[in-house]
Amino acid sequence: MTAGAQEARGGGAGGCGADLAVAIGGLALKNPVLTASGTHGYGHDIQPVAAMAQLGGVVTKGLSLRPRDGNPPPRLFETHGGMLNSIGLANMGVERFLREALPALRGAGVTVIANIFGESEEEFEELARMLGGGEGIGALELNVSCPNVKKGGVLFGKDPGAAARMTEAVVKRAAVPVIVKLTPEAGVLEVARAVEGAGAAGVTAANTFRGMAIDPETGRPRLGALFGGLSGPAIKPIVLRIVYELSQALIVPVIASGGIMSATDAVEYLMAGATAVEVGTASFLDPAAPFTILRGVAEYCARKGVAARDLVGLTHRIVGGG
Repeated sequence: MTAGAQEARGGGAGGCGADLAVAIGGLALKNPVLTASGTHGYGHDIQPVAAMAQLGGVVTKGLSLRPRDGNPPPRLFETHGGMLNSIGLANMGVERFLREALPALRGAGVTVIANIFGESEEEFEELARMLGGGEGIGALELNVSCPNVKKGGVLFGKDPGAAARMTEAVVKRAAVPVIVKLTPEAGVLEVARAVEGAGAAGVTAANTFRGMAIDPETGRPRLGALFGGLSGPAIKPIVLRIVYELSQALIVPVIASGGIMSATDAVEYLMAGATAVEVGTASFLDPAAPFTILRGVAEYCARKGVAARDLVGLTHRIVGGG
């Protein structure tokens, strides 16, 4: 077990006594630190589930109706200030997740947010039926950065109407809050307003930015699928701006995801209007990163004498004079 996980198991959020509780729609979180989808597996295969229960929540690796092998290798490439990943949504499939992973998470009291994706509204609806009953699942996070095969392969997340219809369909079939993970390669505000109107309990900003890398010795792409998703510190200033704008425009909560490497990054996102944060790329450098960040946020709140929810949108209030 890593040192961060040991401390999380033994002392919660560093033993600081700070009030870290926040809420996303009807989902109460003990603190605002979550794992980002795809970076901590299914919540039971990197850290002990007892440790994961100390976090605000675990967002699972994206789940589809059937298992997927993903893209050909190479799948990862380190860049300046981040990394490109081209995993291709490889996953065990929803039935195996329900059978092998969810029981342990439920037994340990882990708050589970199931990230789901499909290639049609019908697939999203079926996933919502299977996962959205509330049996150990706290919320669903919809990955709309995937192609709608029935509409010529256009990404759900680039079409406000399609994103809204899919969100509404999932909301009708789920007994838990539905969060939509937005793609930054579209009219983010327009799509966010559309899914909010369709019943989303919150939005996650944002998914990765498409990028590529080339080997200058051979001229060949560094990734087997040519393009990959850029994540890490390089995208933080852009996503911080997106979170600020979304939290100003929406009523529903915003979850921040993009380059959160430290507690300072997490605090900045909260001040920009995020209610919670997802730790992603940092976990590839240190699997205990979410615990370290949680401890740092707790220490910051204790030092300032504030609750985590008091930080949410602080910069808006300062800029607006409120």
